[in-house]
Amino acid sequence: MSDAVPDFSQGPITPDLAVEWIHGSRSKQPNADPPLQVHHCDEHTIILRQSMSVSFEAPFLFLLFGNERALLLDTGATQEPADFPLRDTVDALIAAWLADHPQDDYELMVAHSHSHGDHIAGDEQFTDRPHTTVVGTELEEVQAFFGFTEWPTQVVTLDLGGRVLELTGTPGHHPTSVAVFDPWTGFLLTGDTVYPGRLYAADRARFGTSVEHLVQFAEARPVSHVMGAHIEMSRTPRRDYPMGATYQPDEPPLQMSMDQLRAVRDAARSAAKPGLHVHDDFIIASGMGPRTVVPLLLRAYAQRARALLPHRI
Repeated sequence: MSDAVPDFSQGPITPDLAVEWIHGSRSKQPNADPPLQVHHCDEHTIILRQSMSVSFEAPFLFLLFGNERALLLDTGATQEPADFPLRDTVDALIAAWLADHPQDDYELMVAHSHSHGDHIAGDEQFTDRPHTTVVGTELEEVQAFFGFTEWPTQVVTLDLGGRVLELTGTPGHHPTSVAVFDPWTGFLLTGDTVYPGRLYAADRARFGTSVEHLVQFAEARPVSHVMGAHIEMSRTPRRDYPMGATYQPDEPPLQMSMDQLRAVRDAARSAAKPGLHVHDDFIIASGMGPRTVVPLLLRAYAQRARALLPHRI
């Protein structure tokens, strides 16, 4: 740690991903998880996870520091600071970073991988924060802020001050979805488009096109890890934790590989029929008709039923 100006052109580094993420507690047992887990991948890169005791969505958030501003990508699934102290946590992390890299009027930019509620709920905690910009959640606001003129395949840059991110559109999961490449860590931040879990492709054609574009974007860059926004699979191949689960003791790592990203692309090519298309590391929920929704609801119901049964300690 020092007050020297970081040289972000020296990436990609080797980020620290040796972390055991909080993963909830069994029913009827006290939950010891904090509302937010904070993990430093390096001095300038932080991943946060929301506790399942606050929201079963348990999304991951990313805080990236540059020399002039920081980016917070996503604000979680809960609005109330008393339950989810995101603003206080981020303020403390920025203050600690500035103690080693002093400067005045350091900016915070709050943006989103996409505009589903479990990624934007905490926005209001930042609306009155000084030197802070909260990017809007409508497609036109996202395009205008980042400078997209040829959506979605255009690649645009976001300069945090020496740390220059690249963004492109991936609207297969949600119309506002973006992917972010960080040359400093080699992270490709994919939101809900690709992660170890259920990949919802309501518009199958658009999802396939987005994943094709995402692979092309990634293959042209030194991607070290594909970093989504949730974990829903278990370490057992082809087995996920059903929707609404609040205890996931056997999660795989958050980070995925380029080979796994290509596997999602290949699976999307073959997921022509509606329904759940189950693979080792992910599930594509193709379409949102009865063939997809009914199995999801049945799995969630079974999970809740099991949670009511007594457990041996």
